[in-house]
Amino acid sequence: MTDSSTPRRDLDRMASGLAACLPGLHRALDRQVTARYPHPKPPEGQLALLRYVAQHEGVTVREAAEALLMKPNNVSALVSQLVEQGDLERRRDSADKRVAHLHLTATARERVSEVRELETEFIRHALTSLTEGQQGALGSALDALDALTRHLHPGVR
Repeated sequence: MTDSSTPRRDLDRMASGLAACLPGLHRALDRQVTARYPHPKPPEGQLALLRYVAQHEGVTVREAAEALLMKPNNVSALVSQLVEQGDLERRRDSADKRVAHLHLTATARERVSEVRELETEFIRHALTSLTEGQQGALGSALDALDALTRHLHPGVR
């Protein structure tokens, strides 16, 4: 729901600021993780798929494609690459042999966790450089950012 008392110029300023800030935040975090990650970091598409499978063990290619806003044939190609690299396993559905469920290998699960821990470490460190008020504002904004994400991408849970 929009608050009708929020002037359009304020909404435009917030929208523009978020659109400019979030990609920069992502790139800065990605660069720091890449510099410290002890393994070859997967390309962004592969990492997004690995993260999604880690959170939704047993997902199908079609379900992952919908959630990641990707074409099923592109996700299928990523799955093939990740299976070949030993990061994903395809397990046939017992009821419908045409359907495969995706599962992370133990190594991939460990590496996805390592990336998440590095990201958390870098963000935690950056947060300590902010004032208590800024930290509080970011903490308060988390629910709103989750709601915004769900509105822009209803498939996100």
